[in-house]
Amino acid sequence: MADISRRALLGVAGAGAAGTALSWKRLTGQDIPGRGRDELSIAINGTAQDAASNQGLIDAFQRKHPDLSVRIVPIQGTDWSDFFAKILTLVAAGTPPDVVMVATEGTQLFAERLAHPLDEFVMRDQEEMREFFEDVHPSLIEAFMYQGSLFQLPLSWNAANVYFSSQAMQRAGLEYPRQDWSWDDFRSYLVAMKKSATGSFRPFFWTNRIWGGVVPWLYTNDTSFLKPSRFQGGEWLWEEFYPQEAHRSGGYRWTEPNADDPKVLESFEFLQSLVAEGLGSSPAQGGGNELVSRFGSGVIGMTPSGGYWVHGLAGAGMQRDDYDVCYFPKGRTQQHQFGSAGYAIMKDSKRKDAAWEWLKFCVSREGMQIAQKNPDSNSARRSHNTALYQGTGPKHWDVFYGTLDEFPTTAPIPAPPQAAAVETALIKNVLGAVTGSRANVRKSLGTLQRDLSLALGEE
Repeated sequence: MADISRRALLGVAGAGAAGTALSWKRLTGQDIPGRGRDELSIAINGTAQDAASNQGLIDAFQRKHPDLSVRIVPIQGTDWSDFFAKILTLVAAGTPPDVVMVATEGTQLFAERLAHPLDEFVMRDQEEMREFFEDVHPSLIEAFMYQGSLFQLPLSWNAANVYFSSQAMQRAGLEYPRQDWSWDDFRSYLVAMKKSATGSFRPFFWTNRIWGGVVPWLYTNDTSFLKPSRFQGGEWLWEEFYPQEAHRSGGYRWTEPNADDPKVLESFEFLQSLVAEGLGSSPAQGGGNELVSRFGSGVIGMTPSGGYWVHGLAGAGMQRDDYDVCYFPKGRTQQHQFGSAGYAIMKDSKRKDAAWEWLKFCVSREGMQIAQKNPDSNSARRSHNTALYQGTGPKHWDVFYGTLDEFPTTAPIPAPPQAAAVETALIKNVLGAVTGSRANVRKSLGTLQRDLSLALGEE
């Protein structure tokens, strides 16, 4: 059984204490139909309906591999942290799945404790894999590297871009922003929108979370709340598949808090001023799906979101011309942030070769086209991304993949193995920092520095 830290086990216990109304048999997967059969088990964060939607992918895979049986295991979590806690429960019980869908928030947790590196498989099948890497931006690959090894192949991803209401822009007499527009330009857009609006209209709405919250502002100001560094290694992959990418690494490394960086203070003070002047909302906690109806009804001018919103806005009745998307405004830099997801092979799996065949098929052109037919996330494949958005996205849909192509320093959200504790520390302190007085910002960041130190120091 994989080695699980005391913190991980406590996290699992905490998930149960928080109201997981499931028996141990249910939690450990012993009540799942087919448990114990010789088949490849694939765990996803979702419902039985989500699992059923993968049947076409399973059928296509088994046509190529008739000797391999596959079962999708839906495990519904309230968020990624909850889902990961449930996976840890299965591992602790000795009933782990063979393959798990893992988002950036859990990549290093799995790489450090639970997942099997893909290096041997990638190099064994390098000629077969070459076409995949040629179609995928290296930033997405580097995000799944850890200590020089590759642990996942990216399937989907989303950067935080700026969505804006066409109605609000027209009412304020604003043009589409320049690619290199600045924080000052952004503020002037908000001021113009506020002057031209009435009622409950809010020029800028944002959420308090690690993806799309304060992080984009930190990244575009050449900083982060965790001190960024990188692992050595990874030459085996970069030299073979991306020989022109001499600056790539063995993966991102976040081991030190950085909330006391003056550039972090500057970023928080900018957001505090937007809130204080009524140009931006007090950041709401949680995801961005609840914003769809508000944005669609015209009461929000601009908000950060990813390519996944295109499908949601269409479902809410918005037409392509009702909104558009642009790059995040520039501070000291214009580095963007993103989150990604892909399958990881569990180190305890007895079916690693079969699991690798599943991963390979899922990232193939055929597999991606079967698995994702709607623009509900950016595709890791540049060619597939074009197919998703060309006929359905806003006018500037090319911004989505352009975030990587135009800004090659764009990087994943900070997500060390302690990502859940780190995110809790961040969310806890953001609200106080940006909704109080200017003098309170520095004090709140001091508390954040302390909380991050505790989060990163847990065993």
